[in-house]
Amino acid sequence: MKIEGIISKIRDIPDYPKPGIIFKDITPLLRDGEAFSYCVKELRKRIEVKARGIDSIVGIEARGFVIGAALAYEMDLGFVPARKKGKLPYKKISENYTVEYGSDTLEMHSDSISKGENVLIVDDLLATGGTASAVGSMVRKLGGNVAGYAFLIWLSALGGEKKLDSNPIYLIKY
Repeated sequence: MKIEGIISKIRDIPDYPKPGIIFKDITPLLRDGEAFSYCVKELRKRIEVKARGIDSIVGIEARGFVIGAALAYEMDLGFVPARKKGKLPYKKISENYTVEYGSDTLEMHSDSISKGENVLIVDDLLATGGTASAVGSMVRKLGGNVAGYAFLIWLSALGGEKKLDSNPIYLIKY
């Protein structure tokens, strides 16, 4: 499998979730076992080259759960979910963020990151950087270190990397 084959499995959905946005739908890619496996293994290779000493992975709701949990499994690391407001049942911290089509709040359990822990933040897509930046802020509030950010897709024209404190690791750049 090559990157071109992966790109062919990403579906563009115009005007979702609002007019002017082209949503990158990765569900066809996830449905293809060979393509999904290739993505996880290739991201792992790129992560191991650029981000060392990772203790755990934080995956951002919802598609970041899929990519992040698969990477955590592949790398023998723990997985921490960063969820939308109101979805976690235990003590939590929260962070507001804005994206190209609105704003929201993410939460993490207050005991999900240990002081000094090196954390890789994973999501399916980097656009404006608001979501990943908010999770980075929560990791630091809990005493962790952001070891890096990894994405399946980077929409580089939106400048999201400017909100991050390290260069993104990615598989596909638009």
